[in-house]
Amino acid sequence: MGNFYVNPDITRAETLPAAFYRDTKVFEQMKEDIFAKSWQFVGDSPSLVPLEGFAHPFSYMENYLHEPMVLVRDKESKIRCMSNVCTHRGNLIAHNAGSINRGLRCMYHGRQWNLEGQFKHMPEFQDAKDFPRPCDHLHQFKLEEWGPFLFTGLHPEVNFSIIRNFLDEYVGFLPLNEFKYDSVSSKDYLVNCHWSLYCDNYLEGFHIPFVHPDLNAALSYEEYATELFDYGTLQIGYADGAEETYKLPEKHPCYGKEVAAFYFWIFPNIMLNFYPWGLSVNVVKPISPSKTKVSFISYLHGENRFEGAASAAMDKVEREDEFVVEGVHQGLQSRFYKAGRFSPTREQGVHHFHRMLAERL
Repeated sequence: MGNFYVNPDITRAETLPAAFYRDTKVFEQMKEDIFAKSWQFVGDSPSLVPLEGFAHPFSYMENYLHEPMVLVRDKESKIRCMSNVCTHRGNLIAHNAGSINRGLRCMYHGRQWNLEGQFKHMPEFQDAKDFPRPCDHLHQFKLEEWGPFLFTGLHPEVNFSIIRNFLDEYVGFLPLNEFKYDSVSSKDYLVNCHWSLYCDNYLEGFHIPFVHPDLNAALSYEEYATELFDYGTLQIGYADGAEETYKLPEKHPCYGKEVAAFYFWIFPNIMLNFYPWGLSVNVVKPISPSKTKVSFISYLHGENRFEGAASAAMDKVEREDEFVVEGVHQGLQSRFYKAGRFSPTREQGVHHFHRMLAERL
């Protein structure tokens, strides 16, 4: 199993070794040591559970952990995240999103629960002793709401307030409840690399002048900044020229500066990219040690439109990133490459990420 160390002094530290990215046992170990303890982005409540008595089934980390869950908005409009597995024989309960005003019912043997996940009824169990038990209710997962956005986890290792407070410090001034999901510009990408290589690449602006010429022309590389916090990072993209920027309130940490984007990363695999037009959520989902799915989920703010040019530019940046990280993944198969070093001025975010992984493995 993994036994890794990354020096806290970035000027002396080495990256995680190539073996980290190749080892299938470490890949499996991360299911429990990393992802089972993480917060994961679910979506937005208006799209998933718009009405009282509405349910939305989904899989937590499909293709990797695959924990069946279901969101339910009860009669008091409270949203819950519960197990979507019948407590009788393990059948999936809800198969499709829709109205369940009378509660949840398993189609296999008719077991029923109310909208709060409490056991209601089970046919042919009149003679069962010590029934129902607490385990006959549906398991409740932690669910956090930040504006319209929902996050859940199996056993989250940190209080979500750590994440919320950092987000609010920089983008709390935005009217998040006005952000609307845009299905047209939302899409998935399959990338032939280890999932963490995609995060490595995201966490530094060092590569921008070399890999993204168009993006480099829009952002000021010299001013590009990285902020670290306990459970993630923030990269701030300052405009260089005519790029649209935010109108920041006076008490904002970046007040008086031309900010074109806030790039948040939440450990281990969630990116929240805020632009004046809205938000692009990127969720990096492991499939195998050499294959990853990256979901781009777009939200538009107010009357903004995600124009074709903006969509094409974002897709171009994504394709450029894919080419690089797939090349790194192939290079890491070399028996002669062991580990690299960090740029102390440009790779603080990658160093932070590698330390967080090493400490948990």
